[in-house]
Amino acid sequence: MRAVTWGLHGLNLAAVLGLLFISQQLLRAHESLWAMAVLGAAGLLVLLQFSRRLQAWRYVMPGLLAVIMFIVLPMGFTLGIGFTNYSSAHLLSFERATGILLQRTESEGLGMDLALLRDRANPAQPRYRVQLMGDDGQAWHSDLFDLPKAADTITPDPKAGVPLLAGELPAEGLATTQRLDGRALVELLPQLQVLVMRTPEGRQWRLSSLHRISDQSPRYVAVDDDHLTDLRDGRLVTADHAAGVWRNASGRALEPGFRTGVGLANYVRIFGDRQFLEPFGRVFAWTVSFATLNTLLTFALGLFFAVALSWPALKGRSAYRIALFLPYAVPAFISIPVFRGLFNENLGEINLVLDLLFGVRPGWFSDATLARAMVLTVNTWLGYPYMMILAMGLLKAIPEDLYEASALAGAGPLTNLFRITLPLIARPMAPLLVASFAANFNNLTLIALLTEGAPDYLDTVVPVGATDLLASYTYRIAFNDGGQNYALACAISSIVFVIVALLAYVNLRFFASAKSARR
Repeated sequence: MRAVTWGLHGLNLAAVLGLLFISQQLLRAHESLWAMAVLGAAGLLVLLQFSRRLQAWRYVMPGLLAVIMFIVLPMGFTLGIGFTNYSSAHLLSFERATGILLQRTESEGLGMDLALLRDRANPAQPRYRVQLMGDDGQAWHSDLFDLPKAADTITPDPKAGVPLLAGELPAEGLATTQRLDGRALVELLPQLQVLVMRTPEGRQWRLSSLHRISDQSPRYVAVDDDHLTDLRDGRLVTADHAAGVWRNASGRALEPGFRTGVGLANYVRIFGDRQFLEPFGRVFAWTVSFATLNTLLTFALGLFFAVALSWPALKGRSAYRIALFLPYAVPAFISIPVFRGLFNENLGEINLVLDLLFGVRPGWFSDATLARAMVLTVNTWLGYPYMMILAMGLLKAIPEDLYEASALAGAGPLTNLFRITLPLIARPMAPLLVASFAANFNNLTLIALLTEGAPDYLDTVVPVGATDLLASYTYRIAFNDGGQNYALACAISSIVFVIVALLAYVNLRFFASAKSARR
């Protein structure tokens, strides 16, 4: 008991230290409200450690915090993203996307060689000149100027910048200055990157390499928060907050887009747009079929082996039991790739045997029906040992007298199965079968390692295949095939979460009611 108490103290101490670290990271990210909330949770844990009145909460608080950290917060974040347009084309905030447009420049490909000269008069507060030689042979120079600060931003004002004067630098200017070498230029590079020079006709020049500048005129200038002016034609560019993009005068969306709230638009796309509804409906139907069939197959196979292993006349039952349990002991990320190799259409051993015996080579990964059959077969193999162990335990609880009476009445094995075995184990097995259904509903590992959703449908606008389950379908939309539509994937994840949560609720409510009724 003392070891358990000290273990609990250690767990709480680790949780407090972890929360303090998270709070410190949130403060560095200027998330003061979240930091205070995490700090409050850490204080609550400390209070629980020293309060005898709250002693019972010590045992449940780590679990509650884990639920909040790893379930509630991620699910809340997922639900929130589902109401935005967050995707690879809308990664940035509105302010950041606007800033990128304002920093965009136009260039005619002109350039000049740069020489930076430092004034010798006041080394403590140096001033500088530039001497330039254009590609057309035109020389330019400047009067003394102060370098901007590295934190300064480049203004789109066409009249901003250090004025350049035509011709070479006069002799007295060369005599009072010192030309900087490459090392000195590297030290001044942050300031040189925001330095703008301007020729008399208004063309602006900026640093393009350590010893070169190029003509770079701003493309846009801000009018107000929601309007920019395109300096090439003077037309307005308007922020479309509903779509999360800036649009030019002709209505074309400019890149990059920005994140914005879209309300129920992602859910409307899933259930209202035929291009999304059809693949979602196919995947949902297959997911329900897969979860149902797999639950029944694993239960049937597990029960069959459990009944066989309970046969008294069977010798060496322990060895059989260990052998039949082995598929459950091998990690899935090892077993599934092995099956992927066995079912390989060209080099797999299964097709080699079928070709030798029947002269056929089934397309396990190219035919939708065969691919689904393969997925069911592999997952049944991986899942039946769990059902077998459960069924073996339940079979031992059935009184032998029932079977003896049934034998005296002349009943056969099937009568015993349907009249005695199944009715007696059905009730305790039911909640486990529902849990197995829910687990198969979210089975991403099997599809990701075995088929990757193949074979793909060719008539859809989103990446989806015949063996995709909702979990793998969501993963592909979010991260694969160039889609990267995180918001749509989060909306689908929310739907899956609701379905699984309903299953859990029905499971708990129905079987809790049944348990109460039995009392």
